[in-house]
Amino acid sequence: MVQDLTIERIETFAVALPTLRSFGVSGGAVAVAGKPSVRVLVKVSADGVSGWGEATPIPAWTYETTESIVTTIDRYLAPAVLGRPCWDLDGVTAAFDRAINRGFTIGSPLAKAAVDMALHDVLGKAIGVPVSTLWGRRRRDRITLGWMVSGQTAAEVADCVAEGRALGYRAFKVKIGLHGEREDLAVVRAVREAEPDAPLWVDANQAFTTDSALRMAHELAALGVTAFEQPLPANDIVGLRRLRGDSPIPVALDESLRHPSDLATFVQLDAVDVAIAKVQRSGGLTLSLRLCSLAEDCGVRLMGSGLTDSDLGLAASLHLFAAFGIDTPVDLNGRQFVDSVYASGVQVTGGIAEVPTGAGLGVEVDESVVRQLAFDPLS
Repeated sequence: MVQDLTIERIETFAVALPTLRSFGVSGGAVAVAGKPSVRVLVKVSADGVSGWGEATPIPAWTYETTESIVTTIDRYLAPAVLGRPCWDLDGVTAAFDRAINRGFTIGSPLAKAAVDMALHDVLGKAIGVPVSTLWGRRRRDRITLGWMVSGQTAAEVADCVAEGRALGYRAFKVKIGLHGEREDLAVVRAVREAEPDAPLWVDANQAFTTDSALRMAHELAALGVTAFEQPLPANDIVGLRRLRGDSPIPVALDESLRHPSDLATFVQLDAVDVAIAKVQRSGGLTLSLRLCSLAEDCGVRLMGSGLTDSDLGLAASLHLFAAFGIDTPVDLNGRQFVDSVYASGVQVTGGIAEVPTGAGLGVEVDESVVRQLAFDPLS
């Protein structure tokens, strides 16, 4: 019985996965071809049932590192919830916040997300249903993915877009803020020239000032860009409010929305057009459900994104996006940059991801491979 499942053990595995392509954001490199991509996998054991979750350490994007995620889970989060019922996700979230408290917003969201994800996997497996069935909401069976264009000069963009199109992708997301405004616009323009009619949106990862973002927004509108993601620093609420009022294209918030209360603030100040749903950024599926429900209830449009997750994080995001019926292309680019050699069960064909139908997250984890790939990040 689910009500009898208690958290018996939480294990962390820092694993080195093969990197398929290089990838950068305005803060620095996310993936480097020829260098392994590190992910922290978490296994929760509960009365004979085990579930898995994932954290994606990207110091170029946020402050959590491989070392901090492992020590946060092992030394703080796990001891705070051992012996608790697996179904008590609200209680687990509260215990996490006592163990690693909030600063301006949520504290250590990537570490918390990995454990929360694994608990959802346990609960789904215990009763033999997918996570989306567990929630009682699954509005879509397939999610359209976007192909990521990052770090290329304008001369390289056509080849990158052609590669994505050859694999079946029909929507494109461009990372900007890596160079100057002129160079960024040249890259976006090259994508639009290669794909005149494709859905196209851009992500600045907090790289601009309000004035430069406004200049950029008018240029992007002329290129048919559908959304301008996180142009300003996450806590620049005044700037984002001004930008939202003056931008000719919708402004989407990602890094600004760590906790559901962050979204509430932006809604109250009339400073958000689009909310990005991102499981790891928001501390897991429990808080992501709250954030997405708030957006839906307030009439704020939802878009989806990930953290270059391997297949566990990919599956969790697919369940979340399906639950809220996100029908625009999403940035779940893990398959583009990282090889999930430890997992099976997630089907992606021609830029379309099937929402998993297996129990829990729907991912089969080969623990023997996980243990072979694991290393001690503190040694």
